[in-house]
Amino acid sequence: MEIIFEKGIPGFEEYKYFRLSNIEGNENFKTITSKENLNVGFVSISPFEVKKDYEINLSDEIINELNIEKPEDVLVLNIITLGKTLETSTVNLKAPLIINIKNNKGKQLILQDDKYKIKEPLK
Repeated sequence: MEIIFEKGIPGFEEYKYFRLSNIEGNENFKTITSKENLNVGFVSISPFEVKKDYEINLSDEIINELNIEKPEDVLVLNIITLGKTLETSTVNLKAPLIINIKNNKGKQLILQDDKYKIKEPLK
């Protein structure tokens, strides 16, 4: 699946077009790779694999910006910071990627509360 981040991803604003792919052998993990610079990429996971009760509220602004019509059209992923092992890897639950799977528009949302951590243990 190809994703367009119209405003880029914070820290990588110059890149707008990404490819989302499954990691072979582990369907829980996905790669998000820039189509403009193959050296820019991230490993991601659904936050629900890390915290079953993960929840966010999307503002009307985000819903309109991504043209979201139904909740089931939304894919939520979080970027992993890889450690030397899976046990030392962390996931950023405070800044989820919100993707409309109907039109492939995406945006990274920075949550303003302290409910979730930037470096939540992956395991």
